[in-house]
Amino acid sequence: MLYSKMFPKTDKNGKKYESPNATLLINGGFVNQVMSGVYTFLPLGIKVLTNIEKIVREEMNKIGQEILMPALAPKKLWEDTQRLNQVDVLFKASGANPLSLERNDTEYILNPTHEEVITPLAKHFIKSYKDLPFALYQIQTKFRNEPRAKSGILRGREFRMKDLYSFHISESDLLDYYHNKSIPAYKKVFERLGIGEETVITLASGGDFTEKNSHEFQTICDSGEDEIYLNKETGEYLNKEIVTDFTPERYEVFKASEVGNIFPLNIKFSKQLNFTVKDEDGKDALVYMGCYGIGTSRIMGVLIEKFHDERGIIWPKEVAPFDVHLIALDNHEDEIKNKAFEIYKKLTAHGVDVLFDDRVDVRAGEKFADADLIGIPVRIVISKRTGNKVEYKKRDEKESILLSLDEIVGILK
Repeated sequence: MLYSKMFPKTDKNGKKYESPNATLLINGGFVNQVMSGVYTFLPLGIKVLTNIEKIVREEMNKIGQEILMPALAPKKLWEDTQRLNQVDVLFKASGANPLSLERNDTEYILNPTHEEVITPLAKHFIKSYKDLPFALYQIQTKFRNEPRAKSGILRGREFRMKDLYSFHISESDLLDYYHNKSIPAYKKVFERLGIGEETVITLASGGDFTEKNSHEFQTICDSGEDEIYLNKETGEYLNKEIVTDFTPERYEVFKASEVGNIFPLNIKFSKQLNFTVKDEDGKDALVYMGCYGIGTSRIMGVLIEKFHDERGIIWPKEVAPFDVHLIALDNHEDEIKNKAFEIYKKLTAHGVDVLFDDRVDVRAGEKFADADLIGIPVRIVISKRTGNKVEYKKRDEKESILLSLDEIVGILK
């Protein structure tokens, strides 16, 4: 990608927002705020989000099958599960059209979660214990009518979410999947995203999903909006809401941001929607269910909260919008210009994804500032002073070194 053609350009002197992820994503040209809690993902932003979701999808494919459910659901499904008036962040919509002669007064729900859709779907196709266990997942846009959207893309009204649902003939089978398949898969996702060491499993309540405890995956981060408690005796992390006997001697407190959660739903939704299968004795048995969520757009914000400095973003290489930020200085001279394009073509031919700052009438300091703000893991500089070599620098390091192009290709591959 040529920087001169990229939409949009950075705004290094743009507005400062309440959270680092909002400031850096907006000023870096990754997202544009449409209204509070709602964002357009721009070309740089969609590349990062796609990279995150690719990793999530690859790991979820090992434990489930992908589908895509509708964002819109009939109000009746939420009445059937008795959650219509329990979930206080529902967006409700009416089909009524004052300009139409045929009035449609049907009411709908914009789904913040999909138990009300997935359970009837499974019920329609699954009739026997022989069809169990199985798991389905999707990556989709969700909606929450947050009373006060805040913290950039960490807490929005419209967001991307991976939600997986598993179905089982018994509680023991559910718990086996829950602990021995979903948790290892989640750990692998966060490891590949570059936050594996900082992300811990935290015991939490079940909320509107289950009467039993659930688990959150919390990334320890100084700017995190959550507080989690480490029991010094057991080594177990707990959500703040279930710590009733806090003492500094017993608990260590950390700031953290939630990046995923898992719930043993048991028979809560199958009972409400009468989802049964024939067991080995031919009798009707309620199906046990589990729910497993990862906020993919939220992870994008958490990565910035975790990995940034005073100059901009420091993307983990696994999710960065490009592999290399190539900068040409003195490229008003044909020799440098031609060399820069030659290097750009050679890197691209080797499968390296390159953002090439080919601008001519821009000072070196401005190009470097743009590179730091965007946060691509590797910066390569070509100028008169680099001679037959190029300047190689990692975004998270201060010093640069001179290398040959072949050496750089070897490092990147």
